[in-house]
Amino acid sequence: MSDTFPVLVSTQWLADALQSSDIKILDASMHLPNAGRDARAEFEAGHIPGAQFLDLASFTDKTCDVPAALPNKAQVEARLAELGATGNEIVLYDDSAVKTSARAWFALKAHGVENVAILDGGMAKWRAEGRGVEEGEASSLTAGHDAGEAPSRVRYKADMLANIESKSEQVVDARSADRVFGHGIDPVHGGQNGRIPGSFNVPFNTLFKADGTFKSPHDLRTIFEEAGVDPSRPITTTCGSGVTASVLLFALELIGKTDTALYDGSWSEWSADPATPKAAGPQ
Repeated sequence: MSDTFPVLVSTQWLADALQSSDIKILDASMHLPNAGRDARAEFEAGHIPGAQFLDLASFTDKTCDVPAALPNKAQVEARLAELGATGNEIVLYDDSAVKTSARAWFALKAHGVENVAILDGGMAKWRAEGRGVEEGEASSLTAGHDAGEAPSRVRYKADMLANIESKSEQVVDARSADRVFGHGIDPVHGGQNGRIPGSFNVPFNTLFKADGTFKSPHDLRTIFEEAGVDPSRPITTTCGSGVTASVLLFALELIGKTDTALYDGSWSEWSADPATPKAAGPQ
């Protein structure tokens, strides 16, 4: 493969690269509980040839107090070793409405794993183009509960509380506007709708074209700017549970911005704590 591994690859790029022994393809699909879908079963029924199932749902650090926390360094290394992906160039894809390959991408990048790309358009585009799939069982992987080095570029509740006062980092929420600015009950995770005070809103699904591929870097930058975000200043992203916030991080990477971080606990953690300040209604 080339000396410079891309961060976003097309379906044609991956089709041409399928025979390369340097490439590991990992299915990072995971679905919301109310989606009624089984990512493992769908993988076994049909996946990109040569792909392996990352099992993103189990790729978490259960020693951490944060709900469904990002895996620690030891867990990342163990999972990649189990999949035979240590030292390889990795292409991640998903078939999820919430674009979960971005969560997997950030989990790897946060521990210094390089040469990781996302398949633009994911499994949906691969299938729509009539490209081949194969069936096969997914490997059983260990969840890994060992304590280990925490990921970089992650913010915790204490950091977010301090940031409300310091405003050193812009906070951008990836959820839909009705969940961020509305009242009532969050339809996805439960609890009240609302946001961390001072948050901007860039719904993750506005970053994609109709075919599920990312918009151009120019258009992505415009979306953030029109939401009031200053791309020259540090950004921390949030969402319901840290998944679609990772999509924002990937989009920011595409426009060349890397002074970014993830609030991994996101609104699920923040809203559950009666002591945290919350905002609701219009900006």
